[in-house]
Amino acid sequence: MAAPIQNCKLEIIEVLGMVAKQKMLAVSGLLSGAIVWGLIWYPYRLLGEAGISGALSSLLTYVVAIALGLVLFPTAFARIRLAGWLAILIGITAGWTNLAYVLAVIHGEIMRVLLLFYLSPFWTVIFAHLLLREKPGAAGYGVIAMSLAGAVVMLWRPEFGLPLPQNQAEWLALSAGLMFALSNVLARKAHNLDIQVKSLSIWIGVGLLSLVPILWTPSEAQPLVTLAWSGWLWLLFIGVAIFGVTLTVQYGLSHTPANQAIVIFLFELVVAAISSYFLAGELMTMQEWLGGAMIVAASLFSGKLEQQHNDH
Repeated sequence: MAAPIQNCKLEIIEVLGMVAKQKMLAVSGLLSGAIVWGLIWYPYRLLGEAGISGALSSLLTYVVAIALGLVLFPTAFARIRLAGWLAILIGITAGWTNLAYVLAVIHGEIMRVLLLFYLSPFWTVIFAHLLLREKPGAAGYGVIAMSLAGAVVMLWRPEFGLPLPQNQAEWLALSAGLMFALSNVLARKAHNLDIQVKSLSIWIGVGLLSLVPILWTPSEAQPLVTLAWSGWLWLLFIGVAIFGVTLTVQYGLSHTPANQAIVIFLFELVVAAISSYFLAGELMTMQEWLGGAMIVAASLFSGKLEQQHNDH
């Protein structure tokens, strides 16, 4: 009798060990995403200084990711076609998220861009109600109020009137956060799609959306003729980094509760704050820090709401 019990204990220990390892890999994947996206603005800015527009650099770097995906996951493209409209919507929304984010961090102040982006919990509550029929309740409305209050505090300038984003980069950041929220809600609906299909959908979505302004203004591609080899290396490096980090983040999201995932993602703000200070000499005012803290608090609290929803 002792032998079966002992074997059962060993099996339980082995399962717990596998779960712990899976959890560690998932957290590592999310952290890698936070670090990469908190730093990636810098090489994109270097390319911008070399005359490569944000749309063109996005197109070329995501073409690298698409090429790697098609080589390493040859059946994923066919599975996207079978997935139908949901994969297309994920590609479009996530595509705009990534493209708008790149354009915003190239031309805007890094921390203001990121804090506007992290208004996404506000949009998530709305989209979850509209598309998933999840009622926000009193706590959900609290998240909305805190997010909006944080944005008002951060953006308020009496001389400019209404507390709205002040330039194109900040509007792009706001739209990127909105699309990020929508793509996450759509991903909840598409629980049957695997990581490879979702990742390839995102890469193709960014590539197609980035292609539109290039086709509209073909002269944007002219700087490629005189681009130094270091610029081409940056494009290749970013493309490979995007390929890897998209897969690791999708894995992390698949194996981590949403409340923990959003806390880990907020590490991006720390990385961006440090890198923008040392690499771009950007400083934030006390008013911006206060508004940003309110937005971060709303993000953290929205994660708690997700945990409560799962518990019920």
